[in-house]
Amino acid sequence: MNTQAQLLARAMQMLEATQWQSREEIAALQHRKLAVLARHCQTHSAQFRARLQTAGLNAAELASPAEFAKLPLLSRRELQSATDLFCVHIPQAHLPTYDTTTSGSTGEPVRIRRTAYSHLDWLATTMREHLWHAHDFLAPFCAIRANIPKRTRTENWGAPAALLRATGPALGLPITTDIATQAALVRAFKPGTLLIYPSNLDALAQHCSANGIRFEHLTKILTIGETLAPHVRNSAEAAFGAEISDVYSSQEAGNIALQCPQSGLYHVMAENLIVEIVDVNGISAAEGETGRVVVTDLNNFATPLIRYDIGDYAQAGPTCPCGRGLPTLKRILGRERNLIRMPDGSRHWPLVGFHKFRKIAPIVQYQMIQQDREHVELRLVVERPLTVQEESNLTAHVQTSLGHPFALSFSYFDGKIPAGANGKFEEFVCRV
Repeated sequence: MNTQAQLLARAMQMLEATQWQSREEIAALQHRKLAVLARHCQTHSAQFRARLQTAGLNAAELASPAEFAKLPLLSRRELQSATDLFCVHIPQAHLPTYDTTTSGSTGEPVRIRRTAYSHLDWLATTMREHLWHAHDFLAPFCAIRANIPKRTRTENWGAPAALLRATGPALGLPITTDIATQAALVRAFKPGTLLIYPSNLDALAQHCSANGIRFEHLTKILTIGETLAPHVRNSAEAAFGAEISDVYSSQEAGNIALQCPQSGLYHVMAENLIVEIVDVNGISAAEGETGRVVVTDLNNFATPLIRYDIGDYAQAGPTCPCGRGLPTLKRILGRERNLIRMPDGSRHWPLVGFHKFRKIAPIVQYQMIQQDREHVELRLVVERPLTVQEESNLTAHVQTSLGHPFALSFSYFDGKIPAGANGKFEEFVCRV
């Protein structure tokens, strides 16, 4: 067993034990870890040090839940604009670091620095999801997602499963693959577990139902990346007859909450994160109430994501009858995106190329509205008016990313692009 596998096995042992502790014991563990993190970030992040000073707090005081709640939230816009955010020193045991860029659900690109230690959290909680929902490791595994650039077949599932278990083969499909082609490839591969985005799952279920296609070997579906709406779950269960479990995650914080295999509530990964649901006044939401999701990453010693307003909404959950002391969320709201419709009528997940936007032009926020099969409106909030050349470069980049020379029209907004009538923001809206 290599070093990474040994670390993962040790992390899994700890997660198995801590999940059965009481909420009070888990909360105490969180604030002990928070005290260590806050001291480190106060010393090594100028941006976090300034946040504390502005709030009249010091790192030691954050160990108290009451004092912690006094620290103002960190917005995406503040995270986006900070020039002195990252810690200048990282503990040796947490190295190496890596950067990731994400648009989240708000269309506001941000760059986060994560560590090998925080990556281990992702591996461990992903493995926890596999074990909670009894995925058959020896069966084939298929993933359809945005970070797969081309069709790929491997001998095993890869990390984390293959680090600890013998597994079957895996198939990776780009999310831009046409839905009909996805259906044919998945059917031929015969996976036991399918990882997929909810909007893609919805389109796949509709196509398979309309064409009498069944995935005979499929027993588990794992959804990620978006809100799993009840109608999508119902139609997919009817089409495929497989158990569906959902993961609430983000590029910034990793796996935030996993669905309980007994109750269906979302258990917060509280060993690694403090997740708060707060109302418009910043007060913690009561059970059943909806509010903004605020995340504190307890193990990221490179980027102080402390009381970070991630841009989503969720409903606070009750104590879970399964016996685990991990806090729960009842529903996840937000993160809804739409499939693009290509000129030939095919549909797939839109890759818009947001990770290069800030290199091309001073873009603060974006939204794309597909008006018809040949026209996309690009809505922007910018730091200054764009030049003709910048608009031209951005047009070329977006057309390449979308995979078709759509006619692009530009619309500019001051401050922030407004949310939809339902109060939610979608970075890509298809009106075709």
